[in-house]
Amino acid sequence: MKRVFGIKKETQPAPSVQDASDRINKRGESVEEKIKKLDAELARYKEQLKKTRPGPAQEAVKARAMRVLKQKRMYEGQRDMLYNQTYNLDQVSFAAEGIKDAQQTMAAMKSANKELKGMMKTVSIQDVDNLQDEMTDLMDVSNEIQETLGRSYGVPDDVDEEELMGELDALEADMEFEEGVPSYLQPDKEPDLESELNMPSAPMGHASMPAGRANAQADELGLPAVPRASLRG
Repeated sequence: MKRVFGIKKETQPAPSVQDASDRINKRGESVEEKIKKLDAELARYKEQLKKTRPGPAQEAVKARAMRVLKQKRMYEGQRDMLYNQTYNLDQVSFAAEGIKDAQQTMAAMKSANKELKGMMKTVSIQDVDNLQDEMTDLMDVSNEIQETLGRSYGVPDDVDEEELMGELDALEADMEFEEGVPSYLQPDKEPDLESELNMPSAPMGHASMPAGRANAQADELGLPAVPRASLRG
């Protein structure tokens, strides 16, 4: 049966871009080594041409140099061709890597999209709006409570600002007059009854008396004493 139908040959897998690029690079390195050897040989022939005189010997050296130069040009052409192939393979490799990156990116985006859809099912825009409205109302109520608690007791609402400014100016005047101490902070003074009753003060010196009474004695109250004779009559 094998002789009639033959044996199925195993197909070899196609080489990858990287494998082909590595193989071409190895060939290019081998060609580059050959070119370096030919350059060294050409340099040797150049020295020989300088030393030999014109004639058959110099012509033989020139012939060998021309042969080496032709080989070098051939290898340089092969090297350039290999470099072009490597360049093309590198472009293909870059494009393939870009496609792989795009595939991975698309797979990641699909997975993220699926997860996002599942999470969005548990969140409603209407619920978010209602929550925001409730939070706004709560903050307004909290501010009103804070304002109410911070309100001062016994302060009338209809306070005249001009009247308050007048009192403030008066306080400043008192502070300037009393060297920085307002009148309501000064210690209490005893009332001056004499100034309030407008009574004149007693004279400090001896009052002038008539000549007849100059030698009269004064009683305990400071009044002229009455003579005893007048009291007897």
